[in-house]
Amino acid sequence: MENKDKDYLEQVYSLSTPAETRALYDEWAETYDAEIMDNGYATPLRVARALAAQVKNLDRPVLDFGCGTGLCGAALIQSGFTAIDGADLSADMLAEARAKGVYRDLWQVHAGSDLPFDPGDYAAITAAGVIGSGAAPPETLDLLLDNLAPGGLLAFSFNDHALDDPEYEGRLRRAVEDGIVQILFQEHGPHLPAIGLNATVYVIEKA
Repeated sequence: MENKDKDYLEQVYSLSTPAETRALYDEWAETYDAEIMDNGYATPLRVARALAAQVKNLDRPVLDFGCGTGLCGAALIQSGFTAIDGADLSADMLAEARAKGVYRDLWQVHAGSDLPFDPGDYAAITAAGVIGSGAAPPETLDLLLDNLAPGGLLAFSFNDHALDDPEYEGRLRRAVEDGIVQILFQEHGPHLPAIGLNATVYVIEKA
C-alpha cells in the first residue's frame, strides 16, 4: 500500500479542480493536524480572534466554511463562540472534525451546489485558509456573501499565494467599491511560519 504519511503541503497549492482538492484532503485527513501544526499554522486563531473582536453576542450561530479537521472550530470555541456548525468538501476531513466535538452540526458541501441554509441563519461565516490556490476559487467569496443577511460578518484569509493572484483581492475590492461590504478588519501576518508563508486576515460586514 502507498505510504500516506507524506508532505501534502508540497502538493496542495498546485491543485486545480474540486475533484483533485477533495481527493487530496480525503487522503490527508488523518495526518493533516500534525503536519500543519508542525508548520505553525496560525490562521484559524487569527481569524477567530479577529471575528470575536467584532461580535457583540458570541452565542449567535457561526458557520465554519471549509472547516477541514476542525482547527478553526476549536479556535472559535477558544475565542468564546458557543454555537458553531461546519461544512467541508472532504468527508474524511469532516470525520476528523466530528471527533473534536466542537460543532453542533457538520455537513459535506459539493462544488457548484447551493448552500443548505438561508441568509441570516448565521450571524457570521468563517473561511480560514479556505479561499485560495489549491482550495476554494475566488468566486467562493461571492457565494458566502450571498448567504449572509445584511449586517452579517465574513471572517476569512487570503494567504500569500492568493494575494499573488489579482483575482482574489479583486473580488473583494469590487465588493467594497460596489457598496456590498465594508472592511472592518485587515491584518497581514503569519499563516505557516515554518515555511515562510503569511496571510491577510479580513473581517467584512455585508451592507
